[in-house]
Amino acid sequence: MPSPAKKAFALRLDPALHAALERVAAGDLRSVNAEIECLLREALARRGVKVGEGEAPRRGRPRKESEDD
Repeated sequence: MPSPAKKAFALRLDPALHAALERVAAGDLRSVNAEIECLLREALARRGVKVGEGEAPRRGRPRKESEDD
């Protein structure tokens, strides 16, 4: 399930392009989605477009709420 902070949309790709993305993503130990996001950020940076960093995903178990709260 996508993070609520991420924008979901459909993307149509040529099958050969998708296969190439899968190979590159596997080599970088990323999902195809993460690889596309990384490539888009790199391309925008080369054009001088600044993209703010989104909120980092939370990792690990949620903290237990104390009963005192």
